[in-house]
Amino acid sequence: MTPRRVFLTQVSTLGAATILLRSVAALADNDALVALTRAYAGGGPVREGRVTLEIAPLVDNGNSVPITVSVLSPMTAADRVVGIAVFNEKNPQPEVAEFTLGPRAGRAKIATRIRLATTQKLVAVAKMADGSCWTHTVEVVVTLAACLED
Repeated sequence: MTPRRVFLTQVSTLGAATILLRSVAALADNDALVALTRAYAGGGPVREGRVTLEIAPLVDNGNSVPITVSVLSPMTAADRVVGIAVFNEKNPQPEVAEFTLGPRAGRAKIATRIRLATTQKLVAVAKMADGSCWTHTVEVVVTLAACLED
């Protein structure tokens, strides 16, 4: 008989693994986002983690949507973020924003407002000084669309 504590630990570990696999699989379903992230990474591997893309899961109006991207990094000379890019799935222009962080940046965190055409996936990619790239993908539901072209 499995003790309750061991059972709960196993179930929560399985749930966290499922969420991680689902977010990576969600990005794999979209060839355009995969191509954009690989191009930004210079063709190298892009791993899930270290990046947090904060955005409301439900947006009433897509005309001005606040986002924040933060990256877990000590921001030292050897281990720091050199760039952050945000891409989207369904806007007319998929490259939302690209930021370059210098060696004197105190922390790896950016905040801005973007426009969203409709319900879609957003991906944030952080490029590190050692050449590695990290990502986070979220899906946003937009009730009133913006930036649509006829």
